[in-house]
Amino acid sequence: MASCSCYSVNFTAPSFNPNKPLTSPPNQLLPISRFSSFQSKLPLFSLHLNQNLSQTNFRKSRVAPTFLLVASGEKAEPLRVMISGAPASGKGTQCELITKKYDLVHIAAGDLLRAEVAAGTENGKRAKEFMERGQLVPDEIVVMMVKERLSEQDSQEKGWLLDGYPRSVSQATALKKFGFDPDIFILLEVPEEILVERVVGRRLDPVTGKIYHLKYSPPETEEIAARLTQRFDDTEEKVKLRLLTHNSNVEAVLSMYEDVIVKVDGTLPKQEVFSKIDNILTELLERKEAALGSLAA
Repeated sequence: MASCSCYSVNFTAPSFNPNKPLTSPPNQLLPISRFSSFQSKLPLFSLHLNQNLSQTNFRKSRVAPTFLLVASGEKAEPLRVMISGAPASGKGTQCELITKKYDLVHIAAGDLLRAEVAAGTENGKRAKEFMERGQLVPDEIVVMMVKERLSEQDSQEKGWLLDGYPRSVSQATALKKFGFDPDIFILLEVPEEILVERVVGRRLDPVTGKIYHLKYSPPETEEIAARLTQRFDDTEEKVKLRLLTHNSNVEAVLSMYEDVIVKVDGTLPKQEVFSKIDNILTELLERKEAALGSLAA
């Protein structure tokens, strides 16, 4: 929440002896830069900070008028971003670029779940019980993990990027209940035939861990090509099933955020996709700053 501090300032007329420089007591000269909203030119008065910050009136001086200056300690709220995209839409790449540029806290429910299980937290222990039985972790457990991560100090101060979450209406409803609404919901749009082509042509180098694509990013040498492997679920049949599940879930979620959705063409080269997202986020930050400025005026 934005905050503003009000300082009590005393204006003291300087000595007009031309042979004596204007001075102030040590550590009491208040830098004019502290008053970002103060635009007018003042006569040559030295500014002294009254240490009693709770005092709202100025000490009156016989030689100087009384002014009210408000030191702006306000800061625009950080970005709160949700991003969604089908498998192979390029969402992972865009999350990396967004996080690097805007220094947001990147939160992916899957990563968060694995980390909580590994750390042995209360939520992690509950989730592990379901995972060991081969069952899906209930929404209420994952939602609490996400809620707690969004509530941490770095997320509140730096802003957050929620990656591929929420995935259902119940998850979105829970986040809204806890007060976590995004400024913007970015949806990467890629036609199904392109998504299938991207997935089916994807290959993994088991030695380096690097991901290749037989068409778009082929291996550098025949030696590397010979050792590449394909994920068991990177087949046309399985990817279409995954897309069907994704589409049925995301449509319901989009209805919850229709006022803040921005659709981006994910078929473009990754740098062009990021350029569009970058422009959107920059404009959003500028609007936040402008809104803050209008309130302070």
